[in-house]
Amino acid sequence: MTAETPPLALDIDGTLTDGTGRLDPRTFEYLQAWNAPVVLATGKAFPYPVSLSHYLGLEQNVIAENGGVVLADGAVSYQGDRERAQAAADAFVERGGDLGWGEFDAINEWRRTEIAVNLDADEDLLRSVAAEFDLDVFDTGYAYHVKTPGVEKGTGLKAVATAIGYEPEDFVAIGDSENDVSTFSVAGRSFAVANADPAAREAADVVVEKSYFDGTASVLESLAGE
Repeated sequence: MTAETPPLALDIDGTLTDGTGRLDPRTFEYLQAWNAPVVLATGKAFPYPVSLSHYLGLEQNVIAENGGVVLADGAVSYQGDRERAQAAADAFVERGGDLGWGEFDAINEWRRTEIAVNLDADEDLLRSVAAEFDLDVFDTGYAYHVKTPGVEKGTGLKAVATAIGYEPEDFVAIGDSENDVSTFSVAGRSFAVANADPAAREAADVVVEKSYFDGTASVLESLAGE
């Protein structure tokens, strides 16, 4: 299925935000006016994209936790082994590591399928412990994500597309990080904003000139003019 206005798969951090990490207020204007499905695809815990979709007035089609949780057409599915990720995190802490989020860990409190670790953590120790549990460590530029191998945003996009009556190649994907590479690989067109990391820049069809939501807005304006 195709549409005159293409459906979107949008990362959040670094893509819908500004350089300080705050949601760009123009996101409301642009996405509420978009005449096609908008899928929020993020490494954040499940409640974050669900809440953002609600406040943006979008249908709640989301990919959370780097593909670990998918909500589409009212149905939720889970991939990834949270218990194994938690066991690895516990072992990391027992060996002197620190998840880095303070006494109240809001980053992981509602996470269903993986564990996120602050970038200030001992990366070598974290990767060593994760390997013992047959888990991957994914650096999104905002955190290290300890997750089940094979769980990716791109797989989540395939599931969402099927659920809402599209093909993955109907989507335009916009992102900024290594965890967007799999989304770029299955979407029909992909754009990296100028602040994107090297992996995302290499995988994208186009690297736009502007950063953060300025870059995303430039893509949306270009698509709307087609």
